Amino acid sequence: MQETFFTSKQAAEITGCTLRQLQYWREKGVVVPVISETGTGRSIYYSKANIVELAAMAYLLSTGLSFELASETLKKLKDQEPDLFNSGKGRRFMLLWDGKKRTLLLMEFDREKAITSLDEGKSVIPVWLDVIYQQLAVKERKSCSEVNNYEQ
Repeated sequence: MQETFFTSKQAAEITGCTLRQLQYWREKGVVVPVISETGTGRSIYYSKANIVELAAMAYLLSTGLSFELASETLKKLKDQEPDLFNSGKGRRFMLLWDGKKRTLLLMEFDREKAITSLDEGKSVIPVWLDVIYQQLAVKERKSCSEVNNYEQ
């Protein structure tokens, strides 16, 4: 089965990111697409896994995390769950504030722990990759149908 790739413009449309964000994240090594150095120019293509990474990064930033914390969290997700972004199935995680270590802990979503943390006045940030996958599927279908309508 052949893998689907997306141009930077398509990736931006699907994820809601700007082209400048994609370029910056690529330069910083946060989300590294396939780059083909053929001919006189460079062609940059994002895999489906890259699209999920981009959407996850955009979501993490939208929760108010700094660029450093968001990129660190994305790296933790990729390191802890290497197949997560390729699987097509999302899982639910959460970020909890650890006051002793003064850092956010990434863990599998646990409703009881989340409620306990909130009751203690600690931050809880849900990272629901299943929802991100669902939203991307809708946007990808819409983007593909717009391309097909344009070509007809």
